[in-house]
Amino acid sequence: MADVGDVMNLVPSWQRQVGVSAAALPAELLDAVAVGEVLGVPVPTPVGDQPWLGLSGAGLQAAGMDGSVGRTLACPVSGGGVALLYGVGAADTADARSLRDAGAALAAAAADYGRLALVVPTPTVESAAQALVEGVLLARYRYPVLKQPAAEPALESLVLLAAGERLDAVARGAERGRVLARTQGLARDLATCPPSIMTAEVFARIAQRLAADCGFTAEVFDRAALRQLSCGGLLGVNAGSTDEPRMVKVRYTPAAARAEAATLALVGKGIMYDSGGISLKPSDAVHATMKNDMSGAGAILAAMTALAALDCPTAVTGWLMCTDNMPSGSATKLGDVLTIRGGATVEVLNTDAEGRLVMADALVLATEEPCDAIVDIATLTGASLRALGAEIAGLFGNDQPLVDQVLAAARRTDEPCWQLPLARRYRAELDSDVADIKNMGGPNGGAIHAALFLEEFVAGRPWAHLDIAGPAQNDTPKSWRPRGCTGFGARLLTELALGFTKP
Repeated sequence: MADVGDVMNLVPSWQRQVGVSAAALPAELLDAVAVGEVLGVPVPTPVGDQPWLGLSGAGLQAAGMDGSVGRTLACPVSGGGVALLYGVGAADTADARSLRDAGAALAAAAADYGRLALVVPTPTVESAAQALVEGVLLARYRYPVLKQPAAEPALESLVLLAAGERLDAVARGAERGRVLARTQGLARDLATCPPSIMTAEVFARIAQRLAADCGFTAEVFDRAALRQLSCGGLLGVNAGSTDEPRMVKVRYTPAAARAEAATLALVGKGIMYDSGGISLKPSDAVHATMKNDMSGAGAILAAMTALAALDCPTAVTGWLMCTDNMPSGSATKLGDVLTIRGGATVEVLNTDAEGRLVMADALVLATEEPCDAIVDIATLTGASLRALGAEIAGLFGNDQPLVDQVLAAARRTDEPCWQLPLARRYRAELDSDVADIKNMGGPNGGAIHAALFLEEFVAGRPWAHLDIAGPAQNDTPKSWRPRGCTGFGARLLTELALGFTKP
């Protein structure tokens, strides 16, 4: 195991935060180059004249700057600064998604610089500022913990420039964007850290440290406590491991909590490394990514850090089920029967269908407390990845108003989801001859089988299930989404909690 010292060194997105601020747009735009090493200037489409650069619209077009999102053009200016023109698209169609992508393109073009300043497009300055900050910060994300000092400098500061009367709105949007980008960066850190370092026990210690800083609580349950709770799913998956399991219960209560405040329960799969257990995965590229199998738990923990900072009005409790899944002489075997919290028995026909086992315990625990809805998130099935590809999460639920709230949060954050059918006609395929239910269905419809299995444990509560097996990992960088672990779901869950209403 690498010597990383303090466990908080494993989450650099939390330890080294970028300074984000707003400043008045100077009367002479070129003076703004002094604010940062690079000044980003928005160029809409159609391209207008830019006389202060000595370039006409035709000149910009000839240089390849047509104003479309993703286009950038660097222009040296007197005094040694760099003006970086960045396309923002048509003014009448610009939205948070396109501006987030525009910010990411700007950040990529300025990768050699540690200080940036950029002019915020108008008129939607608050939402534009938020999206731009998210795009810049998420695109410049790196995980340097285990690398020698990188040649590319870390981003140190980001200044957003706007007319004086718009500064308050820009500052609000910039701060919200900073918090949400930090949230997703933290989720990426947790999933990117190697599994021999980011064990369930280390994850729990990080959760406790974050809770102390961020206005929520974190209660940790070790193996002995899990036995007392009869969490047979989590204990069964952990049976082959030399590392102890941990359940982390996180709770956020609004500062002005009222009896009628909405309450939301979140359940996250935290498989720190998934070998498949006795049903060993093939040694291929997918197996090599299985440190990200705790991305659901990581997304929830990261989202919890943002709730107090954004004055979330919803009470949120999270259940994070953490263990690795390893083969050994003590591992759960195919044909074994596990007893879940609450007494339901599960026949295990595939030890690589382990996420639903640990989450079943958590879903039962969530139903034992007052809550208006339950949302779970997990890198659960390859079937969802095959159905929807690597950029879209599968979404299931038993309550359409709740599902609609999740879909709305997904649109706001550009973390896309697609609702799949909770087809109960397939429920009989989960029937077991020796137990209440088995953990595998037939050869087809695997994502549906997994959702139907989880539904068995929600006691009829409004419930939605996010299968993020696809978008949790990128093979190549795409805009503000890096190569590797993406932190998908952290901003989505934050947005859901901020706007949650009782279904």
